[in-house]
Amino acid sequence: MLLERIYDEDLAQAGYLIGCQAKGEALVVDARRDVQHYLDLAAQHGMTITGVTETHIHADYLSGTRELAAATGAQMYVSGEGGEDWQYGFDATRLYDGDAIELGNITVQAVHTPGHTPEHISFLVTDGAFADEPGYMLTGDFVFSGDVGRPDLLDEAAGGVDTRFGGAKQIFAALQKFAQLPGHVQVFPGHGSGSACGKALGALPSTSVGYESRFAWWAQFVDDDDETGFVAELLDGQPDAHAYFGRMKRQNKEGPAVLGTLDAPALFANSEVASLIESGDVVVVDTRAADEVHGGTVAGALNIPGPAKAATFGSWAYDPEREDTPLVLLATDAEQAADMRDHLVRVGIDTVAGYITDFDGLPMVTPDVVDPSRLGTLDEALLLDVRNKTEHSGGHIPGSEQLSAGRVLWNLDQLPTDGLIVSYCQSGTRNSVAASALRRAGYRVAELDGSYAGWLERQTVAA
Repeated sequence: MLLERIYDEDLAQAGYLIGCQAKGEALVVDARRDVQHYLDLAAQHGMTITGVTETHIHADYLSGTRELAAATGAQMYVSGEGGEDWQYGFDATRLYDGDAIELGNITVQAVHTPGHTPEHISFLVTDGAFADEPGYMLTGDFVFSGDVGRPDLLDEAAGGVDTRFGGAKQIFAALQKFAQLPGHVQVFPGHGSGSACGKALGALPSTSVGYESRFAWWAQFVDDDDETGFVAELLDGQPDAHAYFGRMKRQNKEGPAVLGTLDAPALFANSEVASLIESGDVVVVDTRAADEVHGGTVAGALNIPGPAKAATFGSWAYDPEREDTPLVLLATDAEQAADMRDHLVRVGIDTVAGYITDFDGLPMVTPDVVDPSRLGTLDEALLLDVRNKTEHSGGHIPGSEQLSAGRVLWNLDQLPTDGLIVSYCQSGTRNSVAASALRRAGYRVAELDGSYAGWLERQTVAA
């Protein structure tokens, strides 16, 4: 049996390829939308992808299930659990608790593990050539290394009302069953450290039923049958959910658009881009770090540093549900532009038209950056902390209001339309992304030099 983990550092997301080497067939679980890596991996091992499935209706990225099936002709499998409101809107074979997918000697069995979402399934994998019972479990957003999936995303980002309490109880019940599995079963989760789908995810790529059932924070609650204590602990201190999660839920439920083969991004002439900027028919994406952007950037540009975290930052700064203006990326070459484009399509930003290699001849501006010593002298209308609420509660600049960078663009009604907004994050990167989006939306924004870390250092020196 072959089990390969395909990990996206940008979104801290893991997908898996399970292959039967004897039969040359493979099943992909939780694919992302840029699917070439799965095709290359299958070819490398001399396998054909015959099945594609997913653990749940994802919130943090667009599923590649339909994309990969279109590219390979593979059979699609999705959960049929969760009730009428949680049925997928596209044709695929429905899996219910106990159903199995066969790959030669390998059996991949669906296990309904609701709570993170009502339809969530995990997969118990048995390598029949080696053993007659499961040895592996792909847990999606149910069990992570050291944590479990959060049950509050439907409230935070998908319009639910108090669904978190029922979801937390479902997770507790599923954990009671999980803890009864043989301790040797290896666990492969759908996310690692850095994902917003939990509050304390570990960085380990895998764990085991026995280890988690003994040492994870939830283990004692399950041992004591303490549902009330578990629910309270699980719901306490969850990070802000990014606003784009709601769009991901809707698109994944209905089925993301199939992109097909993507051509290499085109190299634009700067003179053409200058004309398009003047007519409002293009948005330039400045992919540099914040300190470089502060030295000067294109008027109206979005700062989406990349490509390493382009999906994350892009989803905060550009909402394809509100606009479809083509994007022109700053990139060193076509390869880097394609990498950046691939990150963006993971979150449904499909409007990359091409790239430029410099800003020569384009209209330039210098973003406002203010020294912490000037706070209080600017008559600012709002001091805005764009960090997570947990960071803000752990310490913030007096008088600041919190609205995380991943929610700013969707909560403009909370911001003053007149006057200066002075914004900050921890070190400056998230702030630069959010500030660029706000400026493009017509707000007057000055970024705090050094952000909170710089302000805190100044207070320490002054003391």
